[in-house]
Amino acid sequence: MANGWESKSVEEQQETQQFDQSEQIRLQEVADDKERVGRLKAEVARKVQALQMNRARIREQLSRTSNERYTLLLNTELQQIEGDLAKLG
Repeated sequence: MANGWESKSVEEQQETQQFDQSEQIRLQEVADDKERVGRLKAEVARKVQALQMNRARIREQLSRTSNERYTLLLNTELQQIEGDLAKLG
């Protein structure tokens, strides 16, 4: 009878160990996902900042130019930047 209890105890320990391992793996995956999301948010923020800086530069150049072709080029670039900013939210 004691052997029966011991084998059940061993089974329970093995099941508990397997559950603990799978729980640790799941928690690590969640942590990895959070880190990945954080990196993506930071990357988007950097892209938005770069686009905003380019937009400011182009607007400044537009205010100083009188060349029609250059104005057209700058307006095209400005529209592209505005579109990119809209996509990024």
